[in-house]
Amino acid sequence: YQAVLLAHDLKLFSLLAEKPLTLAELAGELRLAPRPAEALAVACISLGLLVARDGRYFLTPVSEDYLVEGGPAYFGNFLDVSIANGVLAFDKLKKAVLTNVPQVYGGEDLYASHEGQAERARAFTRMMHSHSMGPASAWPGRIDLSSRRVMLDVGGGSGAHSIGAALRWPALQAIILDLAPVCAVAEEYIASRGLQDRITTRTFNIWDDSFPRADLHFYSDLFHDFTPERCRFLAEKSFTSLGAGGRIIIHEMLYDEGKTGPFAVAGYNVSMLMWTEGQQFSGSELSLMLKQAGFHDVEVIPTFGYWHLVTGRKP
Repeated sequence: YQAVLLAHDLKLFSLLAEKPLTLAELAGELRLAPRPAEALAVACISLGLLVARDGRYFLTPVSEDYLVEGGPAYFGNFLDVSIANGVLAFDKLKKAVLTNVPQVYGGEDLYASHEGQAERARAFTRMMHSHSMGPASAWPGRIDLSSRRVMLDVGGGSGAHSIGAALRWPALQAIILDLAPVCAVAEEYIASRGLQDRITTRTFNIWDDSFPRADLHFYSDLFHDFTPERCRFLAEKSFTSLGAGGRIIIHEMLYDEGKTGPFAVAGYNVSMLMWTEGQQFSGSELSLMLKQAGFHDVEVIPTFGYWHLVTGRKP
């Protein structure tokens, strides 16, 4: 929402993290007239990001976690990249809809752009770290990985999900497979958690390179970047690479089975028009891909918010 982007850009949440403020104090600190200051504050209240009490505005636990720098799931990097690239611009969205070509980078392919522009790849990786740390802290507690030894985090970006899995399952090692500048950023996050002995990175082309040996393949926010045909290719590639008993996990925001919502996932799907050739799926659509690839015991597991795991086992 543009109002939340603007509140973030004006440092409203950082300001209220220091102390609760009245409307007059908030307007003064932000150098706004009272009317627009109140409009932004009420929009944030309606979304559960602020509360008004005794004439003052307070942060909620959600905004403390996600919208104050240093919070455990700080989302600010995601918002900053959205602002910088005009993700909510009407003309860009219209062009994406009319041409079926992503427009965030002016029609340039996301991955080709990141291969050629290291700084852009690094900024995107930090953006996705913001996007991932909340769900990465939740899903490892929803599935038993005690028997798994090596997880391939395919297109693993910042390593958020490898970090979440390693913190929850101490016997698990992880290998992040991604582009070179992305792996460099991931190594910073891994080192910040002291997990260098359990999580490594490897420069990798997911389409052409052979997967290293592992008993778990993990994909988060990757299937939604590609066409169904390319997703089926990845499922089949994982099935071929895994040994007997190996497991695949796909971590995505899922549509309901009728593909009528929920609204957040429908909006996320529209954003894919801006970024990639991909789309959001329902649980049954991803389950069918895994079954067609040969996986058994396929199930859909809700985890956190709109996130789910779709998982299967190689017999």
